[in-house]
Amino acid sequence: MHLQGVDTVESISAEDFRKGYYAPMKPLVIKDLSKQWPAYTKWNWDYLKLMAGHEQVGIYNNVKSDAYTPINTADDYMNFADYIDMVSQGPAAWRIFLFNIFDHAPQMTKDFSWPEELMSGFVKKFPMLFVGGQGSVTHMHFDIDLSHILHTQFAGRKKILLFPFNEQYKLYRKPWEVLSLVNFEKYFDQQENKLDMEKFPALGLANGYEVTLNHGDTLFMPAGYWHHMEYLDSGFAMSLRAIQPSITGKLKGAWNLFGMRSIDTLMKRTAPEWWFNKKQAKIFRAAAKELETRPQ
Repeated sequence: MHLQGVDTVESISAEDFRKGYYAPMKPLVIKDLSKQWPAYTKWNWDYLKLMAGHEQVGIYNNVKSDAYTPINTADDYMNFADYIDMVSQGPAAWRIFLFNIFDHAPQMTKDFSWPEELMSGFVKKFPMLFVGGQGSVTHMHFDIDLSHILHTQFAGRKKILLFPFNEQYKLYRKPWEVLSLVNFEKYFDQQENKLDMEKFPALGLANGYEVTLNHGDTLFMPAGYWHHMEYLDSGFAMSLRAIQPSITGKLKGAWNLFGMRSIDTLMKRTAPEWWFNKKQAKIFRAAAKELETRPQ
């Protein structure tokens, strides 16, 4: 793989952001965006427990989905306060994603502001919390609705691998899904990384980015960007989503949500092994074409 660092700025003007990153679909880390928010100093583990500790939440382990697993199916459920106690006290490879804590604690929306000077189209009904214990992993995928994302880290460190959407065949994308067939777990650890370059040789052609987020860092992930995340420490982050302004972008996101996902879920329930084998054959054919067209 060919990786480079993500551009990082303390702050950026709206014009520079739109010209340099939003329009060309290039990721960026903004370090000062969240520092003006009350959430920057206010949000911690105890505050989250106070706001929504009594809620039941779906939690997810590090096991990659298989032929039978519908997208976004939780592996277990537990009380949010108990989950926070578990992950905040040490390594715990369990995570929560797409948790709209603001439905349960709407007062928390006063702790941050929507950076509408940078982009429009924010889905203000769905700011989302992402929580993970040290060692937990978000496997390589792109967001199904194809929104632009501002992802702000509030506790702990998180290491992220990013690729533009058009690298999908080099990443062995599963057809009818938003996931990669490849396990990138511990990709940064030379002794423990699980990348199988012999089985997935097209990975060697993929061009992407690598970045570590710290407290207060905000990552701009353009629509459709592939991302793999690993929690170096137990921590949590918030994502603000903005729908693409183009009709084409909106339609593709809607198709993924209501068409592609429904068809894949139906096939996994009715003919999982046949569906998996059919998709896997297509994955490797697409990767083979990438290898055939590489510069000699």
